[in-house]
Formats: sequence, structure tokens, C-alpha cells
Amino acid sequence: MYNEYKFKTANPLYHGLLKKFAKENKDHQTEAEDLLWNYLVGNPWGLHFRRQHIIGCYIADFICIKAKTIIEIDGGYHSQEKQQIKDYLRTEDLERIGYRVIRFTNEKVFSDLPSVLDEIFNHVVKQLK
Repeated sequence: MYNEYKFKTANPLYHGLLKKFAKENKDHQTEAEDLLWNYLVGNPWGLHFRRQHIIGCYIADFICIKAKTIIEIDGGYHSQEKQQIKDYLRTEDLERIGYRVIRFTNEKVFSDLPSVLDEIFNHVVKQLK
């Protein structure tokens, strides 16, 4: 089903609306997203990452399509119970269509970027095997 969508990921019913939001998100990244993007865009692994990429009816913070890996950076509101339920359901949906979702808090990106990058690398390598 998703193979029929633009970039083989976007749901055409949501694409027009989400495209606008994705552009706004790119133009107004959080500090944590901006920091991580600077490492992902020029990564030494030779992998292509996209930011604010539409997949299904969602916008992924970062995605490596080849490795079917989505990276989400969670701000403080993700600790609220209602948002945790939404995040859980979103992750289930994305994993159902074959993507692996890994999440990091803003604090983790700022305080321990090397381990965040190691974890991303390990997930990507595992997915490519």
C-alpha cells in the first residue's frame, strides 16, 4: 500500500497538508533537532538521511529510508501521558509498515550526543543486514 505513495512513504490523503507542516518544521527546528541534523547530514557512514519527512500520515523528525529507520527527538511534552499514548500508537503504525523507530529526548541529544550517534549507527547497521 505505501509503495504507491510519493517517495514510497507518503499517504496521498494527507500529503498536501503535511507538506506544509513539514516545511514549517524544517524552518523552525528545535535546537536538539538542529544539532543532530548537523551530524546526520554529513555522517561518516555514507547514509542519506531526510529531515521532516512525510511517512504515512506522520512527519518523521529524521529518516534513513534505505535502513528503514526513523529517529524522533522528543521534547518535554512527550513525557505527558496523553502524548506518550499518541507516540506509542504512532510507533506501532510505523513499525507495522516496516520502519524501526528510535527515540531520544532533547536532553539526551544535548548531554550525550556521542552515545546518541552510536545508537543511531548501531540501529542503522542492524537494519541494513
